[in-house]
Amino acid sequence: MRKIDVFTHIWPKPFHEALIAHVGHTTDITRRSEAVPMMTNLDRRFEVMDMFGPEYCQILSLASPPYEKYAGPEKALELATIASDGMADLCDRYPDRFPGFIGTAVLSNPAAMVEDARRNIEDLGALGMQIFSNVGGKPLDAPEFEPFFAYMNEAKKPIWLHPARGANMPDYLSETKSEYEIWWTFGWPYETSAAMARMVFSGMFDKFPDLKVITHHAGGMIPYFEGRVGPGWDQMGARTTDRDLKAEVLDKLKRPHLEYFKDFYADTATFGSGRAISHAMEFFGADKVLFASDAPFDPEGGPMYIRETMARIDALGLSEEARRAVYQDNAVRLLGLTLEG
Repeated sequence: MRKIDVFTHIWPKPFHEALIAHVGHTTDITRRSEAVPMMTNLDRRFEVMDMFGPEYCQILSLASPPYEKYAGPEKALELATIASDGMADLCDRYPDRFPGFIGTAVLSNPAAMVEDARRNIEDLGALGMQIFSNVGGKPLDAPEFEPFFAYMNEAKKPIWLHPARGANMPDYLSETKSEYEIWWTFGWPYETSAAMARMVFSGMFDKFPDLKVITHHAGGMIPYFEGRVGPGWDQMGARTTDRDLKAEVLDKLKRPHLEYFKDFYADTATFGSGRAISHAMEFFGADKVLFASDAPFDPEGGPMYIRETMARIDALGLSEEARRAVYQDNAVRLLGLTLEG
């Protein structure tokens, strides 16, 4: 059985060099990414991977933050091209270690986003595309992004949903920035959940029924808040007086809204929280949860979250069929991988 880590982050050397040439020096979360040796040092990455045996492999994706954090639309496309070419090259050179990669969509460049996604998937062989939970503060259901989702629906390739939020979003209206990195600890799960809700209630999955979305960090807040998401939102409109949300939103969906939330996929990247993984398994089902560690973002620079995530999965008491599904079979089926063993 292979252990396919479906959400690991990297900065290929050509991309890292182009990024530094553009920004001069890194700050905040960009600096955090750069500071992890495994992010840019391939030899260190292989050392860490070897700790988990030949059955362990990684799906590569670009590390946060979104392009618009440090580049305008045209530069974003240029950097995205360099990043995807770099990841595709790594997959070609080391197919046993990296059986695939995902491109990062340039939604901040709507004129180029569809062609770029097409190039990633059809020319470079990307397994899908990564998007962030907002695009420079704009929601994913904004009309300008619809052509991207239409293409992904047509291509039948999955989307990886990564949260994006910074300290510039304050915790309280009386302040100008978030304190104590609350924007990350609680803000990112909220961002994931809010993006999922916007996709559901905007009718995106009725319009594009073949969309497949893998949510980072075990589906954010959704599994834990199933009661509020399900029965709580059954009463949508009861708390709003200036709009008839039941008629405008709920009644227009083709299915009960909770069913759409259960159609998302989730990964196991929970910083070692067995309870979060357990909630995700219960909510989404064993056929919609995929092993991911979020490597290399951990205090040890790579191995800790891989090791702890595996330990938490193995401690769930899953049947061998369910365990194999989480580690391997769900990824093979969803991503279209061909693997031995």
